[in-house]
This record gives sequence, C-alpha cells and structure tokens, in this order.
Amino acid sequence: MTDDDSALIAEIRNGSERAFNVLIDRHQQAVRGFLRRLLTDASEADDLAQETFMVAWTRPGSYRGDASVRSWLCAIAWRKARSAQRAWLRRRTRETRWADEVEQVSGAPQPEAAVVTRALNGLPIEQRAAVVLCLSQGFSHAEAAEILEAPLGTVKSHVARGKAHLLAALGGTGDGTTHA
Repeated sequence: MTDDDSALIAEIRNGSERAFNVLIDRHQQAVRGFLRRLLTDASEADDLAQETFMVAWTRPGSYRGDASVRSWLCAIAWRKARSAQRAWLRRRTRETRWADEVEQVSGAPQPEAAVVTRALNGLPIEQRAAVVLCLSQGFSHAEAAEILEAPLGTVKSHVARGKAHLLAALGGTGDGTTHA
C-alpha cells in the first residue's frame, strides 16, 4: 500500500481531487481513531482530523517518502493535537487567572452573567472585541491583533482597559481592592 499511497501523493501534488478522496477513504478512520483516543472531545478530534487532511491537500510536498503516508498523516495529526492542547492550557490558565482576579475583587466565586454582559456591552466595540478574543476565546494578544488587524500594543491596551472596566463593574477598582 505504501507505493500506491506514494503515487496518490504524487497525484495530489498535481491537484488530483480524485487521489485526495482516495487518500481520505484509506486513512480517515485511522487518523480519526488516533485523535479520538488521544483527545477527550470526539468533535474536537474530528475537527483536527479534518485539519490534518487539509494540510495533506495544501502541503503534499511535506511528505518526503521516508515513512508511510499513514504515519505522515498521524504525525500531522499529532502536531495538530499538541497545538490544540497547548492552546487549551493557555486558555485555561488565562481563565483561571481571570476567575481568581474576579473572586478577589468581588468576593464571589463566579460573577453574575448579567453584570458581565452589561459591562462588556458598555465597552467600545474595539475594546470589547479584544477582551472577548483574549479573555473569553483564549486567543493570545498577537493572535487577536492579527484577527482585529490592529497593532499589538493597541490590543494589549484594549484588553487592559477592558479588564479594568469589567473588574470595576464587578465591584473592584482594578487594583485588587473593592469599593466600600
């Protein structure tokens, strides 16, 4: 099957959708199975499997032929999974820090959703977008800057100001103290 798979990759390099579909039919179950056992969320595993095959389609030249196509695909899947896990850990760390700050300021384990929503809606749209991307969606400042097509320093300022506004709305001053 390796020689046949190598021929498929050569055809994919030439833009053959038929060869790409054959590649998917042959290896999708193995890639999805690997990711589903690796990750706890089946839908995330399926999404990453799809991303894996998109890499195979857009960068077939990254296959060097020194391993089987299946192992090449699983290596891509592994890198996608590691990247997703690092992003999850970064997001979790930010959310934990944010929750700790809110708890210190408000004295409540979780802020009222309505208060947070009102506070968010009170922000200028640029600040709100930066805050949501970085504090809620888990994007880094650099990623948010790219998404918003704004300078990195501007995004950092928006997040800092927006965060201070949210903390103040929750009864804090933004410096770790609460209003009397």
